[in-house]
Amino acid sequence: MAKATKRKTTRGRKQDRARVAGGQKYEVGYEAKKTGRSASAVKKAVKKVGNGRKKVEKRLAR
Repeated sequence: MAKATKRKTTRGRKQDRARVAGGQKYEVGYEAKKTGRSASAVKKAVKKVGNGRKKVEKRLAR
């Protein structure tokens, strides 16, 4: 009996992109490079306003 292969879907991907994972080094680095701020500034912004990408970018734009 052959094992069924799992189908790859994009489910949940859009939700995931709408957030910044403050504990993930690559996500913090990406956001820092994108906004021209330091990684610690990104982490502080995530702590202050939450992990919503739009809110974090708005906070860093100040």
